[in-house]
Amino acid sequence: QVQLVESGGGLVQAGGSLRLSCAASGRTFSEYAMVWFRQAPGKEREFVAAISWAGGYKYYEDSVKGRFTISRDNAKNTVYLDMNSLKPEDTAGYYCAADRFARRDGIQLTLRQTYDYWGQGTQVTVSS
Repeated sequence: QVQLVESGGGLVQAGGSLRLSCAASGRTFSEYAMVWFRQAPGKEREFVAAISWAGGYKYYEDSVKGRFTISRDNAKNTVYLDMNSLKPEDTAGYYCAADRFARRDGIQLTLRQTYDYWGQGTQVTVSS
């Protein structure tokens, strides 16, 4: 049973930074791509950033490019999202997810249907 637990959310002023973490358990973490999505109240869950199983490929939603960085530490079974220059429009629940299949990369990593396992989410609130 794959389990994902996010942490690191909170309240921050515009221009500030946060680091989100997602700890995984239940299978060989290093063989699966990981992703961060976010969902604001009344909106669809949207793609934020993805990282391939080996970490060699990273994908970002346009509005976060240059501000957010996704990374992974396979020794710690953890994926991170470093968020800088935060804006009020970044306010949302942030969710990590794990790929259904092993050793995949490519644009499919940006699609919600790629992921079978989801965490409970961590709230990020950016005040203006």
